[in-house]
Amino acid sequence: MKADALESFVPLIFQRRGVQRLAATTAPTHDLPFLVGLGRALYWQHLLDNGAVRSGSDIARQEGLHPSTVNELLRLTLLAPDLIERLMAGRQPRKLMLMWFQRNSLLVDWDGQRDLFAGFE
Repeated sequence: MKADALESFVPLIFQRRGVQRLAATTAPTHDLPFLVGLGRALYWQHLLDNGAVRSGSDIARQEGLHPSTVNELLRLTLLAPDLIERLMAGRQPRKLMLMWFQRNSLLVDWDGQRDLFAGFE
């Protein structure tokens, strides 16, 4: 190994889950698509709040996206702040990914959201 080369170590433990073998790591795992979607949603909400755009349809037109995609992502801005912190820290339940948020309705009640998260763990 070269003297200037870097080495990293990630502790992995392999566990069987049905037929599929998954790597279980002790380090937090970030759901990158969720983080990108949340970032876009927060930015779009900022544009709406400031009056830079009038609606999600305007955003969709400017971004070249389908209006339903914009509206699905904008729902992420309704998440409780402590849940957003958990997701950004990589401590989300394994099955709770961006696709779930896009395909299911999100409770507006923050306590209900916390109960929903607890059901995934």
